[in-house]
Parts: sequence; structure tokens; C-alpha cells
Amino acid sequence: MKSVRIESHCRKTLKSALRNHKSAIMLGAVLFALCVPAQAQQPKKVPLIGYLSAGGDAASESTRAEAIRLALRERGYIEGQNIATEYRYTEGKVDRFPELAAELVRLKVDVLVAAGGDRLVRAAKNATKTIPIVMTGSGLDPVEAGLVESLARPGGNVTGLTSLTGELSGKRLDLLKEAVPKIARVAVLYDPAGPAFIRDVKEVLPVAARALGLTLQPWEVRATDGFEKVFAALNKQRPDGLYILAGPLMRANEKRIANFALKSRLPSMYQSKEAVDAGGLMHYGADQAESYRRVAYYVDRILKGAKPADLPVEQPTKFELVINLKTAKQIGLTIPPEVLGRADRVIK
Repeated sequence: MKSVRIESHCRKTLKSALRNHKSAIMLGAVLFALCVPAQAQQPKKVPLIGYLSAGGDAASESTRAEAIRLALRERGYIEGQNIATEYRYTEGKVDRFPELAAELVRLKVDVLVAAGGDRLVRAAKNATKTIPIVMTGSGLDPVEAGLVESLARPGGNVTGLTSLTGELSGKRLDLLKEAVPKIARVAVLYDPAGPAFIRDVKEVLPVAARALGLTLQPWEVRATDGFEKVFAALNKQRPDGLYILAGPLMRANEKRIANFALKSRLPSMYQSKEAVDAGGLMHYGADQAESYRRVAYYVDRILKGAKPADLPVEQPTKFELVINLKTAKQIGLTIPPEVLGRADRVIK
């Protein structure tokens, strides 16, 4: 009798255990069903782009920054949705390059776009050896500057665009002479802190000037407060034209320079297209719209897993001539039809 009671108790215990086991399985299934959607809804990491500009501020840099944003949008990257950007502007102050590059590195950006010359890229490269850096194309040859091992195989964390600085400098002087055939003396404004500008002034431009029968008058400008002194001297010497070598300092003051050239009735040539929009006479250089698209290409490739070391550095293949006809009329200059006809864009 006792054994029967024990057997009955065991059966009840077993049934209870099975019921509890089934309950545990069902509870686990419910929890799993609830957890899976929660995990699926976890937001994906939005890539963060660091934009380091040698330009003055957000206003002066807006054209280039917005163009790169639009080029990224064409590739499916929409600001605030699946990509975000942190901007830093040096206000034309070279001594701020390292500080602002370090700030972006501390934010752990996925790609750092260096919108400036070799000094800006070097500051970015000194700040990080791992975060990919995309150059926008200006300054010295990046191989000559020691930023990449070669154009075909950069080898480190830097890639992007380079410009044909020397070749374009001579071409700009040639175009200025074509636009103003009677020009004889050209004042050249440059910042001596830039190695590329020193080379242009001492090596590249003199060769082009001799071939064109021009006399160059180089003028150093080392800081913002140095412009007025140079402008006063130029008003006394009265050159026939003005040639501006772009750089952080010049870009930060391009409206000021354009206004001086306008008031002094000086035909002026710029490396920066924005300076012509601000009232300068002429610009010749790499097609910037194409350059912005290529910057977006590099950012896209890197975000998809490509390494900067394996992405060849590109040189420009398309160039543009921009002429401000409104400025020409204000300074009493008639641009020859053959020069005007070659302009890719005319501001009227």
C-alpha cells in the first residue's frame, strides 16, 4: 500500500515538472520574441565625418562645404540621417591647425576631410595615424611634402586629391596677360609661411613672367594686420595687375583683397573661385564641382571599407576659367572676346 502511494506521488511530481518545463519553454519563447525586435530596432552607428577647413569661417567656407554635402547626397548619404559632420574652421590661423585637428580626432570621426593645403593635411596626419584623411587638393605635391609614399600607392592614412600648383600658376599669369594685353608689372600677394607659395614666387612665376615680358613685384603678407600696409604701398607703386596666391590667410581675407583691387582699378587673378564671386576679376583652376564629387567618392569608398593606403591620389583633369564681367566694367577693362569666349562661367 505504501509503495502505491509513493508511485502516485512520483507521477504527480513528474507531471508537475513537465508542466513547469513547458511553462519555462513557453516563457523563454515569449521573451525571445520580444527581444528579437528590440535588437533589430537598435539604431545603426551613423558615420561621423570631420571637416577641417583652412578657410576663415562657416560663411566663407559654405560654398565648398555645401557642395561636398550635395555630392555625398548623390551617393546616398543624407546629413542628419545616415551621416553626420563635425566642422572646424581655422579662421586663416595656421597655429590653430594642430588644435582643431586634435579636436576632431578626439571625437573619433570615421573620416577626416582636410580642406586646405599641405600644412593642414600634415597637422591632421600628426594628430592621427589611423583615422583616414581625405585631401581636397592644394599646396605642394603630397609626395614632395612627405604626406604619401606615391600617388599610385599612398601607403598610409592619407589619400584624396592633389593640384597641379606649378603648372596652374604659370597658366594663370598667362591668362591675366591675355585678358589685359597692356599689363607690364604684376604685384604678387603671398603668405611666406607656405612652402608652396615661396616656390611659386621664387621659381615658377619668374619663368612664366620672363616668357610673357612681365615684371613681378612680390609682396609678403604674414598676418591680417599686414594687409593695409601692403595696400598703401601698392597705391604708391601702382602696378598694372594683382596676382593672389591662395592660402589660409588669403582665403580668410579674399573679400578685403577683392575690394582693394576694385577700388584701385587693378585687374586681379586668383587661385580661389570664391574670391571672384566676392568681386575679384578672374579665377583659373581645377573644376571645383568635379573636385567636390571626387572628395565624396573617397569618403564613400572609405566608409565602405577601402583603405586610404590603397586608394590612389588623383590629379585634376577638368579646369575652369571664371571671369567677373561686372568687375571688369567697374574698373574700365574690356576683356578680349577670345578670352571671354573661353570662360566656363561669366559673372554679369
